[in-house]
Amino acid sequence: MNVTIVLSSYNGEKYIAQQIDSIRQQTYQDWTLLIRDDGSSDRTPQIITDYCQQDSRIQFINADNRQNLGVIKSFYHLVKHQESDYYFFADQDDIWLPEKIAVTLACAESESSDQPLLVYTDLKVVDEELQVLHESMIRTQSHHANTTLLQELTENTVTGGTMMINQSLANLWLVTDELLMHDWYLALIAAAMGKLIYIDQPTQLYRQHSNNVLGARTLSKRMKNWVRPHRLIAKYWWLITSSQKQARQLLKLELPAQKRQLIQAYIGLLDSPFSERLRVLKHYGFSKNRAFHTLVFMTLMVTKIGYKE
Repeated sequence: MNVTIVLSSYNGEKYIAQQIDSIRQQTYQDWTLLIRDDGSSDRTPQIITDYCQQDSRIQFINADNRQNLGVIKSFYHLVKHQESDYYFFADQDDIWLPEKIAVTLACAESESSDQPLLVYTDLKVVDEELQVLHESMIRTQSHHANTTLLQELTENTVTGGTMMINQSLANLWLVTDELLMHDWYLALIAAAMGKLIYIDQPTQLYRQHSNNVLGARTLSKRMKNWVRPHRLIAKYWWLITSSQKQARQLLKLELPAQKRQLIQAYIGLLDSPFSERLRVLKHYGFSKNRAFHTLVFMTLMVTKIGYKE
């Protein structure tokens, strides 16, 4: 069985060694770690090179050409670098708990390798010093974990650093444009054409700090939105329309008819007249994971307040 871990780095000198150490300390040891640096200007490339010299399982795939591609394309290049039975995604500033790989593989091995599969887990949210802020990110932020296409179309609960995909799913990742994030898109493919499975167990420490590309929602982030309601509405609309563009990419795949119909209904909502929007929203039950966000989502979709075509 081939297990490949993919890690995209960018100016990660402060934390990347701790992440690599946590990977090397996994109870499951038969893996290859591929690292692609996305144009760092700090000591990150040297740190990676040092680890490659210490551990033959670690490979620096672009040591001589560290072009900045952005996180989505960087991970795409990592996954396409070599075939593997399973790919684990790693972020440079997190910490993997020792049983992470073993727990995920135990779940995956009971599934067929012929169908696209994505397995993901819960995580603990921690501060820069690894003090626990929230024992469960899923329960703190999302109320529940998504495992269906209907749920995942409107809201993502898959944190990339916790996920593992199989080769069947990797083969279906064909685009990088108009994606909100690679973890969300891969979760959509899995839910549409195979299985999206959640393990209700934290397998990593999700570090929050000032340089996070993305991060857990915090009270301060919410307050900044609420004091500027016009910006909040604009942000909601950006998320809705961007998720529709992302979902449109799925139509390039050979989808089951029922799943294709569901995706088309979602991406066409804003083009429909008022009565049709109401019917489609009611028929499919599009919603968010929390009641308040569902209320906002439904209000915007029905009234189109603040929507700019």
